Amino acid sequence: MRSKTIILPFLLIVFLASCDFLKKPQEEDAVARVNDTYLYKSDIENLITETTSKADSTLRVNNYINNWATQQLLMDGARLNLSQDKQEEFNDLIEQYKNDLFIKAYLEALVARSIDTTVSQQEAKDVYQRNQETFKLNEELIKFRYININENIANLSDIEKRFKRFNDEDKKVLDSIAIQFKSYSLNDSIWIRANQAILKIPAINAENKKELLKKSNFIQLKDSLGLYLMHTNNVLLRNENAPIEFVMPTIKQIVINKRKLEFIKELEKDITKDAIKNKQFEIFN
Repeated sequence: MRSKTIILPFLLIVFLASCDFLKKPQEEDAVARVNDTYLYKSDIENLITETTSKADSTLRVNNYINNWATQQLLMDGARLNLSQDKQEEFNDLIEQYKNDLFIKAYLEALVARSIDTTVSQQEAKDVYQRNQETFKLNEELIKFRYININENIANLSDIEKRFKRFNDEDKKVLDSIAIQFKSYSLNDSIWIRANQAILKIPAINAENKKELLKKSNFIQLKDSLGLYLMHTNNVLLRNENAPIEFVMPTIKQIVINKRKLEFIKELEKDITKDAIKNKQFEIFN
């Protein structure tokens, strides 16, 4: 009986010492505490870099600690005041969100490894023809070239003549003397948004914009930045069909997204079938 009396206090001392041993490092490494939750030095290490001043470091750390404490206090208040049913509902949502994130990342990795992202011209053309109404324009497009030059430039008449005529030789000459231009764009074979041209050329305003939207039209305007020579090759207006080359990025995305959906659908079917075959998945009647 005496030995039991000695052993019990001894075990109690060992247990309390163990608790102190476990608790002490926890408190030593902590920088803040809210109830039973601790914030540790390791949690704030990345807040400060070698280039951060002492004053900025102190401010940043203090702000972080205060924000952390506010969140913890609110969370503790929520746990105390929200019903158990509501907390379980939120926990289920959190678990579902976590599952969705994992599955999404896993599927994206499989898709990236398995899907061919090459879209042939014929595939693109088929999608374009099947979705004509989808590719209606909601803005004006133009094929357009321009030059911004000093109106007193010595070779102005030659530049203007070559700009208007614009044969292969003219293109080469204009490109070779482009250093004389304040700004320019001579590639008039691609469709661009009319608003892009307007942003480049401050001299275009609401009154003269209609001149920009005329096919095969030469325009000459002046402002404080100099003289603008402009030529509109072609125009597409709102509600007209967008040209296939302009919507090609969208078409490619449509084709690739369709492949992704088909791949995921097939994968989900196969993964379940394989799990049943390998006895990883069973339904109990």
